[in-house]
Amino acid sequence: MTAAASSGRHCSVLITGGAGFVGVNLAAHLLANGERVRVLDSLVRAGSERNIEWLRRSHPQQVDFVEADVRSPQAVAAAMNGIEHVVHLAAQVAVTSSLVDPAFDFDVNAFGTMNVLEAARRATHAPSLIFTSTNKVYGGLDDLRVRSEGRRYMPTGPRVRSHGIDESRSLDFHSPYGCSKGAAEQYVLDYSRSFGLRTAVFRMSCIYGPHQHGNEDQGWVAHMLRAALAGEPITIYGDGKQVRDVLFVDDLVNALSRARRDIDRLSGRAFNIGGGPANTVSLLELIEQLEQLLARRVELSFASWRVGDQRYYVSDTSRFQTATGWLPRTTVAEGVEALYEWLTSSELHPAQRRPAAMRVQELGASG
Repeated sequence: MTAAASSGRHCSVLITGGAGFVGVNLAAHLLANGERVRVLDSLVRAGSERNIEWLRRSHPQQVDFVEADVRSPQAVAAAMNGIEHVVHLAAQVAVTSSLVDPAFDFDVNAFGTMNVLEAARRATHAPSLIFTSTNKVYGGLDDLRVRSEGRRYMPTGPRVRSHGIDESRSLDFHSPYGCSKGAAEQYVLDYSRSFGLRTAVFRMSCIYGPHQHGNEDQGWVAHMLRAALAGEPITIYGDGKQVRDVLFVDDLVNALSRARRDIDRLSGRAFNIGGGPANTVSLLELIEQLEQLLARRVELSFASWRVGDQRYYVSDTSRFQTATGWLPRTTVAEGVEALYEWLTSSELHPAQRRPAAMRVQELGASG
């Protein structure tokens, strides 16, 4: 459906980048609760066509799909017609790609966000807006002192060790990707100050879950699991001890829903969103989990550290928790198992699947 054709159909929520894995999970949640959703997506990312096909099969009467690019002001303005709330997910999402083509990265992330903001500002009834930024706005965290503890790095300072990185951390945009997302989020916040739009920013950590078609540049949990299932070698950049807090997509969808509900109170603020200290994993620890899940070894190779790769990043999400009551509910083990189940049911040849009896036995043993 074209942007022009969509303008005559009432939808309450616009999701830019809605055929991506976060967008399609959010859309499915909203549609299941009886809302009408408009999805704007250019379908350039691998897997996005499969995601939107699944969504349209599941909710054929409720989803309004607009194939367009956020770099088109006309397409974005048309898609904004009649919208009450925007979740702006459309982005160039990989640090490595931003280093190859910084101009394209800026065009999508910064200019595309400006198009969304301007369309919202000029709308007859300005919608509220949530923008998904990144922890990369805090830079490489080179001043954060860490030490090696077994198969992971841990901070030496007790405050960060127990709570993670909070929003008082100075911004230090690192890599073209960090710059473009950082610039975009600052515009989102300023449009609240300067123009009165109801906007909020999520500085997100590592999100994972079903419908994620990850690669080694972005979506690393899904990439590693998919490669392990296929028996392909996995490349670790650095030593594998780098730690991230991971957040299952259902918990992110819940956070986005709460932010929409409370947008009048949250407007003009940025929030760190991730799994927090209770849901952390190093790359080596994730490999160990995958080996236990598959009951076999995973082939690894190691390469040099990549630009902007933090030794340790864990979100302190207490600001958002205090404001909304939100807490992640899905453990790392539960989330990885759910992602495994989706991958094996939707993508893999039956010969690659783990026998159901083995899964039941392992789940029983872990309980």
